[in-house]
Amino acid sequence: MIRRPVDSGDPDRLYTVTNGRTRADEDAFDLVTLIVSECEPTPGMQSEHVRILRMCDRPTAVVEIAAELGLPVGVVKILLCDLLDTGRITARHPRLSPRRAQLPDTEILKQVLVGLHNL
Repeated sequence: MIRRPVDSGDPDRLYTVTNGRTRADEDAFDLVTLIVSECEPTPGMQSEHVRILRMCDRPTAVVEIAAELGLPVGVVKILLCDLLDTGRITARHPRLSPRRAQLPDTEILKQVLVGLHNL
């Protein structure tokens, strides 16, 4: 496996892509939020916005969009906020379970472990 540097692009380019913004609304998107296009790209749109709209004709996770675009997740979240604010995409947030998952009793886990060792 070849290691690549964490820096994924020219900082000046990223600054330009986001119009100088450095933060997106923290509550707007999670890494696994599914994004769906609500319209086709229009002439004159920013190229990254066009790629996102084309990519999201089916539900696509934020992290997948970032990987496909080769951009940091933070930059992608800013771009997605632009599209969400104009109604060009919808965000489908993961549903939370009504009951939080509970860990099994540690005593039961110990008994299972002992049983497995005895096999």
